[in-house]
Amino acid sequence: MRTVTKLAGFAVGLAAVFSATYGVGRVVDSAPVAESRHDDASPATDEHGGTADRFPGGLLVSERGYTLEPVDAPADEFAFRIAGPDGRPVTRYEVAHDKTMHLIVARRDLSGFRHVHPDLAPDGTWRVDTPLTGPGQWRAFADFTPTGGEPLTLGVDVTVPGELTERPLPAPATSTTVDGYTVTVTGTPQPGRTSSLTLTVSRDGQPVTDLEPYLGAYGHLVALRRGDLAYLHVHPDGTPGDGRTRPGPAVTFLAEVPSAGSYRLYLDFQHGGRVHTAEFTVVAGATPTGAAPTPSGPAPTGGADHGTPGHGHN
Repeated sequence: MRTVTKLAGFAVGLAAVFSATYGVGRVVDSAPVAESRHDDASPATDEHGGTADRFPGGLLVSERGYTLEPVDAPADEFAFRIAGPDGRPVTRYEVAHDKTMHLIVARRDLSGFRHVHPDLAPDGTWRVDTPLTGPGQWRAFADFTPTGGEPLTLGVDVTVPGELTERPLPAPATSTTVDGYTVTVTGTPQPGRTSSLTLTVSRDGQPVTDLEPYLGAYGHLVALRRGDLAYLHVHPDGTPGDGRTRPGPAVTFLAEVPSAGSYRLYLDFQHGGRVHTAEFTVVAGATPTGAAPTPSGPAPTGGADHGTPGHGHN
């Protein structure tokens, strides 16, 4: 059952609250700040059984000296900076998956998702047309590699006020449809170890064997953990032009999930010059209490608009 609520902004007291306005949304930090450790003390354990030294991506607003900082912007724009260990905006980044910055946003109920690529100004400010396309509590993830540093994913909460229709998490399924394509997933993520997930694309009952490279691969997969929206790094097995990786219909990824629970998968793939996003709910480890059984048929993710607010690519 869908629940309609009014959002006028919210505050979370786990860490510092940002008072800046971020386009149409109010930015709120709901994640702890982690600093690099330089001693041999045992790290603290988090609520998911991990350690403070090894939080999954996106749970922290600051890590290894780098901090995601909101920047005031017009209502139709999303802007931020990455402050470096010296406190100054970072202006040099490595290219990863064909881009220097990947910005992913998702609503807290996982019904909205966008993956865009902002433009960097000389002063270190990243700007993009706002990907927050409807009311709700959103999580924004900045996925980047500073020059000379290690890959990082920092996260911050953003609230867009207005009337919100909350959506339940779709039941686990092994097949889904989007824009006339059917995508099937095989493999089950296992907590605490690397698992292989293969996603197979077909159209009109025929396998798609001419997928086009997108962000350096024949598919780009993001996984978010239900509840805290931990952002998981999922790596493709093989790259276009390596002599062994075929352009479909199957695209294989190596996934590392840190805990049992429900995860939402978002597969971006390109065909016919257009990027499409297929979504799945998968369960790692024991099925959570009250979770629906896995349906045998496909679960649609919508037509050209992907079926949920906020889908798109840039």
